[in-house]
Amino acid sequence: MNLLTTILLITTTLSVILAFISFWLPQMNPDLEKLSPYECGFDPLGSARLPFSLRFFLVAILFLLFDLEIALLLPLPWGNHLLSPLTTFLWASSVLTLLTLGLIYEWIQGGLEWAE
Repeated sequence: MNLLTTILLITTTLSVILAFISFWLPQMNPDLEKLSPYECGFDPLGSARLPFSLRFFLVAILFLLFDLEIALLLPLPWGNHLLSPLTTFLWASSVLTLLTLGLIYEWIQGGLEWAE
């Protein structure tokens, strides 16, 4: 048997064993006490399901988008091994231009304003 077959066999066996174990474990039966929020031993004072700020969600999504675009620029110091440094420069410039245009658009639309 080669290495790939061995790894595939071990992975499949482990997955099947873990799936059977999950069915054999006792099922959780949540009751009112288990579903109530825990507040350091005190009785809950209010609802644990407070409304989530949509502004915070939008800022978090913007952060993820801009962070992923910045991650595209991280391998650029090793880009000198490409065929043409001009291609690398043009690619980096286009990514930075998109980042700048996206930031300006969000600023104009008020997506960066925390308080309304």
